[in-house]
Amino acid sequence: MANRRPSSLSSHTATRRHVLIGGLAAGLGLAASGPAHASSVDPTRAGGESGPVGFRTNGDPDFHPVTFELPAPTGRKALGTAAIHLVDRSRQDPTMPSGSRELMISVWYPASRSDESPVAKYMPAKTAVAVDDAWTGEYGLALPSGSFDFANTETHSRTGVPAQGPRHPVVLFSPGYQYSRFVNTAQVEDLASREYVVVTMDHTHETPVEFPRGRFLPGVPPTQLPDPDFTRRLVETRTADARFVLNQLELIADGQNPDAEGNDLPEGLADAMDLRRIGMFGFSLGGYATANTMLEDRRVLAGLDLDGTLQDDRAKGPLAEVAEKGLDRPFLLFGSDETQRTDPAKDGYDESWASFWAAQRGGKLNLGLKHTKQKAFTDYQFVFDQLFRGIYGDDPIISSVMKALVGSANPHRSVLAQREYLGAFFDQTLRRRPELLLRGDSPKYPEVHFSR
Repeated sequence: MANRRPSSLSSHTATRRHVLIGGLAAGLGLAASGPAHASSVDPTRAGGESGPVGFRTNGDPDFHPVTFELPAPTGRKALGTAAIHLVDRSRQDPTMPSGSRELMISVWYPASRSDESPVAKYMPAKTAVAVDDAWTGEYGLALPSGSFDFANTETHSRTGVPAQGPRHPVVLFSPGYQYSRFVNTAQVEDLASREYVVVTMDHTHETPVEFPRGRFLPGVPPTQLPDPDFTRRLVETRTADARFVLNQLELIADGQNPDAEGNDLPEGLADAMDLRRIGMFGFSLGGYATANTMLEDRRVLAGLDLDGTLQDDRAKGPLAEVAEKGLDRPFLLFGSDETQRTDPAKDGYDESWASFWAAQRGGKLNLGLKHTKQKAFTDYQFVFDQLFRGIYGDDPIISSVMKALVGSANPHRSVLAQREYLGAFFDQTLRRRPELLLRGDSPKYPEVHFSR
């Protein structure tokens, strides 16, 4: 449960409120695509004042870290998760101890029920510090370091529990630019509870990554906004990462263990994956990577893009090859109010979506999530709401801050709608279950509108 703060404001809280308003007015933290970097972070730093190790309280006696309550998954299955360290010997990386490209992935899966195995935390400790430091520092939320207590936030999944069969469709996930693989956990857990095996990837050197035995690598510096050439390289790297991960899943299904540490894989995982039914989705740049992976690898049968442009620079282009050619397998575009393809005269028009829509040969859907900004497609939709209420109580500033960061949609309804449409899409495309929800606007979810 998120820690709560009374509605009355102390002088320290009032000061933070004043600074926060000023930061928002100056546009701090609103234009960046993601906070998951750690270029200026020392994850081993000592605590300041009377705060916990790793956090600075800035002298605020009312300071406390805020843990978060993740929305409960809507499916029937209990959940398990495991982190796996992979080494791609086919790609050189002299900065890594192995001399090769190294990745961390997490596998989320339907599991046998267990009250004895430990509940998985939301993020490893050093990654949590890096993400917190970005939001409370460079991105201008004007909060004490340590406000986001992701390291002590609990998920709905347990570690070390056996996977439960029969075989389930497999879905890959690629995060946004600079984002950690954990920042879409609510969507991932919900899919797993609906009997999918979901594999989330960190893209080393771009997103912050914590490897076994405490080795930590920061991501792209906050000032390094991607130019078209850099974006193209990132997408190519992410595509190679996804294809490599698929190869490793095939090894697991064959009874092998590719974990670089030799750690045991969850019991039953090999028999729980149906690699004949593979989908992929991604947020922002991860959506672009999803489409590009499908263009290059026919093992991925269906894809979903959460508010990600399909060109190397949204304003200048060039269009991605997949935007020009389309795909011959189903693909869903799911945009915020900041993205739409129907009218070049309106704000948010994305030529790459229009081009892809015209070229797409497989099944296609174009959905919009009303009253949202891009970050609403991540866990920040509910994290920000709980954080600000935990610090400011019921102060009216919350609605202004939320609108500036993620839009004005109700967080609970926004999360629910996203989960339902993601689940329906993969049920229809990977399980061949026709879904009425995908036929047009639904009175059950007025937050979502269909574009043609």
